Amino acid sequence: MTCPYFAAFCFSAPASDTVSAVDGPLFGFTTPRALGKANVRNRLRRRVREAVRLERHSFGKAWMVVFNPRRAALDAPFEDIRREVAKVAARCK
Repeated sequence: MTCPYFAAFCFSAPASDTVSAVDGPLFGFTTPRALGKANVRNRLRRRVREAVRLERHSFGKAWMVVFNPRRAALDAPFEDIRREVAKVAARCK
């Protein structure tokens, strides 16, 4: 799933997989070097990670989701990022 602030790759884990042993969904965050220096990439990751943390309860338990932030997430209002994460969560029930 894509949006102006990130791309999200959602994987449904089979019931026999190790994810079922974990209480809740798993999340990963990637940031390519093309987005900027380390401090810029870390800030992007922190903003998206916080939005995911606040919407974590909305995701189904058997999902693995990898978020790849885009440069637009750097200056976007935080509520917009959170709203887009909520849309991903709605698809991952």
